[in-house]
Amino acid sequence: MSSTRVLLLGVLLDGPLHGYEVRRRLELWAADRWANVAYGSIYHGLSKMADEGLLRRAEEGRGGKTVYEITEAGRAEFMAGLMNYWWEIKPIVDPFQVALTFMDRLPAADLVSAMEARIEQLGAEIGMFRRAVAAKRSHGAPRHIDETLRLNAALLEAQLRWIEGAIGQVKNGELP
Repeated sequence: MSSTRVLLLGVLLDGPLHGYEVRRRLELWAADRWANVAYGSIYHGLSKMADEGLLRRAEEGRGGKTVYEITEAGRAEFMAGLMNYWWEIKPIVDPFQVALTFMDRLPAADLVSAMEARIEQLGAEIGMFRRAVAAKRSHGAPRHIDETLRLNAALLEAQLRWIEGAIGQVKNGELP
């Protein structure tokens, strides 16, 4: 089951919402940063899950918007997906791994330049995650959602530590 499906079902556990309200909640949680959710897919996903019986269309056309409510089948699907994510280690897919794989194809000067730029970008992203934790609290997001942002910041910090060490090896001709 995709993380988007689990997110959509999970958001609806708190009660019926229309697609825009689901999207706003996911935006508040910054789900696009840690769950690879495409906001444009929300409406299609809600409609598809209603067709599959995981959701029920509670209201049609409230202000032109359909209100969705989770069904018992949807709750069961959510729990199965949620438990799967807790119990099964999945690979973290990061396109940066592709860059690492072919780092030997770049001239050393270009590689160092790219690494220095990445260090700057990582610092900015880490700062963004820290600011997001502080900002979303004022918007009423649940406290445990902070942990998704903290985990992502920690992953970026690990990458930053790695690249700061590796850049010296590239400059000394030890890498690649």
